[in-house]
This record gives sequence, structure tokens and C-alpha cells, in this order.
Amino acid sequence: MNVSHIEHIGIAVVSLETAIPYYETLLGTKCYATEVVADQKVKTAFFKVGQTKIELLESTDPEGPIGKFLEKKGPGVHHLAFAVDNVNAALEQASEAGIQLIDKQARKGAEGLNIGFLHPKSTLGVLTELCSE
Repeated sequence: MNVSHIEHIGIAVVSLETAIPYYETLLGTKCYATEVVADQKVKTAFFKVGQTKIELLESTDPEGPIGKFLEKKGPGVHHLAFAVDNVNAALEQASEAGIQLIDKQARKGAEGLNIGFLHPKSTLGVLTELCSE
């Protein structure tokens, strides 16, 4: 698996309306995009910090993954995403290495990226996302 950089850090928030101004002040930059990812039941907001992005995640459904995360753990870091050349190849390599997958094949995520998740039970407790264009 060839990881080129940290693609983004996903942070679960209760409200983008509240979180966006905070991060704009903290980072000294404006949110450059918001997007609803309907199949993941989430609304996202993005900030660029160097080569890495911060992705804020607001649940659009309490039964969705972010809604459940917020209910169980509250707001905070949700996942770490790495840029790879090819998500499907990286998922296959991870599986062959004995890492438990959440996604066996890439799916579409925010910003049109192909994404796939590795299960935190196999990644030392960190929900890990692999991303490629």
C-alpha cells in the first residue's frame, strides 16, 4: 500500500453552523466547501491546512454512522484518512495482511473521492479511511 499523505482528519460535530465559525477562527482560513453525502447520512464541511484537510461531519440522521458515534462518544475525532494510489488495491492489500475491512470495495465519498474504511478493531482503535481520486 503506497500512502502519499494524510488526506484528511474527520471530526464529528453536533452542528456545522456552530463548528464552521470556530474552525475558521482557529485555522485562520475559510471553509472552502460543504456537501451532503446522502448514503452516509452526513453533511460535511472542509478546510485546507497545508496538504491536509479537516473534514467536519454533522449527522443528518441519528441512526447514521455519525449520529451513532455522537450518541456513544460525543463530538471529536472520528477517523483518519490516508491518500493512496488505488483504494481497491489498498483494501485488497490490507485484507491480505489480516486487517479487517468495513468496505470490501471502494465507494464514493465526499469531494468525489473513492473511499474505503478499515475496521478499528484491526487498526489499534483508529477508524481508518483510504482515499483515492
